[in-house]
Amino acid sequence: MTIWTHPFATIPTRADIDAAADRIRGHARRTPLLNAPLLDAEAGRRIWVKAECLQVTGSFKFRGAYAAISGLPDGDRARGVIAFSSGNHAQGIAHAAALHGIPAVIVMPSDAPTVKVANTRAYGAEVVTYARGSQDRDTLGAELAETRGLTLIKPFDDARVIAGQGTCGSEIGHDMPDGVDRVLVCCGGGGLTAGIALALQGRATVHPVEPEGYDDVARSLAAGAIQRNPAEAGGLCDAILTPQPGALTFGVMRDLCGPGAVVTEMQALRAMEAAWRHLRIVLEPGGAVALAAAMFGDGPDCVAVASGGNVDRAVFERALSI
Repeated sequence: MTIWTHPFATIPTRADIDAAADRIRGHARRTPLLNAPLLDAEAGRRIWVKAECLQVTGSFKFRGAYAAISGLPDGDRARGVIAFSSGNHAQGIAHAAALHGIPAVIVMPSDAPTVKVANTRAYGAEVVTYARGSQDRDTLGAELAETRGLTLIKPFDDARVIAGQGTCGSEIGHDMPDGVDRVLVCCGGGGLTAGIALALQGRATVHPVEPEGYDDVARSLAAGAIQRNPAEAGGLCDAILTPQPGALTFGVMRDLCGPGAVVTEMQALRAMEAAWRHLRIVLEPGGAVALAAAMFGDGPDCVAVASGGNVDRAVFERALSI
């Protein structure tokens, strides 16, 4: 395998996803695929929800974080890692680094949800903030990595991370009912979507789902070339707000995914409320957009990935009040 030699230039294979699954076993949770008859009735179709909100650190990001860190050469890993994230990748890297006994520096936007910043620090990571929209997090992260000798683990455009996220797709493929061949995935930069698409190719069509106004992936797939968002901050679905899809992830999604779907913030909030009412799981807005597309969009029975549940109390209470 060449995936670990060229982590930013090589697309992982199913064998790489299987290897990542071996490394994360016993550390990441095998999350359930949930179904509720009353949710099906409300949506007008059967929906199976992959509850990654129950994953370690509250989101799927722990899969890619642990897979990436555990796959580093010993010397590189010992010097520590750096990552940039609005919160879920941050928490995944912070906890995975702590489990390996190595230092972690996390570059986070100054407007990241309070609970995510607090949890990242609680896992033992050093947090460095930046102003989203006016500072370049890629440049800041690269400078800190070089200065401190840290290995940069990007949140989505890293083959090690994509392979780790692909383990979610492997589990879906194992648990998915016969006759269901549509999977909706909350999508920011595309690491989870690409990983699931790689794991399920030939078995199901994967569709990325984004919030209205931040639909760079849907527009990129429609145009056949990477498109940027006009804004990079201000949306309720902070977990999946990215400037544009990654080069690696877009290539995978272009070749393997179906068209993207777009939902409103109100639909995401309504999906959060429905997830609590029918399944008794807590979702954050960005982690609820796939369920929103399954509930309020068109199409046959499907799997919707509930990618995260790290939500501030005020936002969750707003959803429950709808």
